[in-house]
Amino acid sequence: MAVEATKLYTVKADTASRIEAVIKETGKTITEVAKEMNISRTALSRYLSGSYNAENSKIEPAALEFLSQYGQDANPNAATVPLVAPNFYVGRDARDIVGLCGECQDHGKLGIVTGKTGYGKSHSLRHYAKMSKVVYVECDDSMGCKDLIDAIEDALGIPSTPGSIYRKKQGIISFFNVNRGYLLIVDEADKLINKYTQKKMEILRSIYGTGRVGLVIAGEPRLETLIKGYLERFANRVDARTALIGLTEKEVRDYLNGFPFEADAIEEMIVRGTNSKSGCFRLLARTLDNALRVHREDGGATITVNTILKASSMMML
Repeated sequence: MAVEATKLYTVKADTASRIEAVIKETGKTITEVAKEMNISRTALSRYLSGSYNAENSKIEPAALEFLSQYGQDANPNAATVPLVAPNFYVGRDARDIVGLCGECQDHGKLGIVTGKTGYGKSHSLRHYAKMSKVVYVECDDSMGCKDLIDAIEDALGIPSTPGSIYRKKQGIISFFNVNRGYLLIVDEADKLINKYTQKKMEILRSIYGTGRVGLVIAGEPRLETLIKGYLERFANRVDARTALIGLTEKEVRDYLNGFPFEADAIEEMIVRGTNSKSGCFRLLARTLDNALRVHREDGGATITVNTILKASSMMML
């Protein structure tokens, strides 16, 4: 399949990232690739996200065979990939989220993920939600109890149950009881709670308590405080939690590894990824994506600070 007509660079890419590059180029789904590799979709998803390292020795031969069919040399140093930003970066925060989600799904636990806006919380949760038997719901301030129930039904792909909220909730619980092994991810859950009502969170507690389903709720750092303050019965059921702490300098350098940044441009990107005032993964990723676009258009050999400044003019900072 033809790729975008831009200059290609030889990048030191590990096996997982080279598979993701092939997926992006060919438009294949993870399910299709897993079938070609003769492994389960779940195993491939966790391999690509950096989880289940103990199984890598079993997956690696199938991965290398798959890559060879698409013209990828078995030597990672020989992999040639387009100069595009990675779809997903497995840093410490992302690993913690994937690990917590896996634990909650495998053992039917209740977990909480908290992180500031831009730290990559939703990005990592949506990435995990690509796995089998995982449903993702994103909340907002305008949601009522029925809206929440409808959103869960939509995410599950089941027909909307007529009748009361209680009847609709029982339909969801019945689905989870029949179809074991699911994980329900509810993002931006802090928007469901205030001092006047906790009914929406009580709906989630009821689904989790009787539906035999893993549940991960996520939101801004205040989510944990809200739960402790207003939802004691919910707080007492929490099995696992992770609080995102943002990128380190080493992670930024690792994220940018293989791209032709000049030294001072790297330092500028580190500031954008780690400074305490506005630094975050979202800003870093958006800057990289726009910087690569400018770089392709300018046709220069390296990415400079001036490239980053041009990229910044495309963004509302």
